[in-house]
Amino acid sequence: MKVGTAGSLESNDAFITVSESNELVIEITSIVDKFFHDQIKKVIVDTLKERNLTNVKVVCQDKGALDYTIKARLMTAIDRMEK
Repeated sequence: MKVGTAGSLESNDAFITVSESNELVIEITSIVDKFFHDQIKKVIVDTLKERNLTNVKVVCQDKGALDYTIKARLMTAIDRMEK
């Protein structure tokens, strides 16, 4: 199974793991989940659409990252998975 990771568990960052799957699965844990869960999910879904990925599992462990950080970490994890 191909797996890619990117990021860290430091404050204001996110650790993202992307792996092959039979369906789209998105798991999010965040220190700001109560306030920003929907926005974090939207960034992930939009990025996956841009990359034409529908069958992956994304695990996002967010520590207060901004949208562009989440997107960059996700794109890097995807690139690492595809190598």
